Amino acid sequence: MSDSPPLRVLSYNVHRWGDDRTALARVVKACAPDVMLVQEAPTWWGTRRKRRAMAATFGMRYVAASARNAILVADGIDLTGIRGRRIWRPFIRRRLNFIATQLPGGAVGGVVVLGSTRLAVVVCHLGLHPRGRVHEIAQVLTLCRSFGTPYLLAGDVNEEPDGPIWKRLAEEGLVDLDAGPTFNSTTPHKRIDAAELTPGLNGRRRHIPATREDLAAASDHLPLLVEIRS
Repeated sequence: MSDSPPLRVLSYNVHRWGDDRTALARVVKACAPDVMLVQEAPTWWGTRRKRRAMAATFGMRYVAASARNAILVADGIDLTGIRGRRIWRPFIRRRLNFIATQLPGGAVGGVVVLGSTRLAVVVCHLGLHPRGRVHEIAQVLTLCRSFGTPYLLAGDVNEEPDGPIWKRLAEEGLVDLDAGPTFNSTTPHKRIDAAELTPGLNGRRRHIPATREDLAAASDHLPLLVEIRS
């Protein structure tokens, strides 16, 4: 067995960095991730500036993004071979006969070295349209396979485990690191966030070392913390 330390990866929908930023920073720092896979990263005007500022509050660096997904890394962690994919989303019909569009979806990933193992870390945030999500996950998995390495895929899939997305992930042969309910952060009752590993990777979900008060204030989702050993 390798003596190299494990890789700690935090997947987190940060709700556009629009809730209690101080509580969010405490949660992330308590988790001490080497890599952070962010969904709903801040966007619109000054996108890169906002994302760098957010990363700085966590003591991390902003290194990659696609759509509203971003990857942050801790000092000493190199992310190479970065690839992203933007995915068109259809119109969706909301309540009261209003028509709304979704922002473009996508995924982004890169390769890190853990001991003698190269592995990809990929983050995605699937949309609200059920049929659209099936189209999206096919493209996300194509991106994952393109790295030619074992990989961790994590993110907000906007669907509970009895849906077709989870079935497709199982058909891909991925190992589901069951995190339990992740939404909402105040009264968790839906499992709509996933962390999926290529078979053969030695990974496990870890407890989030943060207070319930901070978790409720930081975002509307709970984070997922994964530890991978070589």
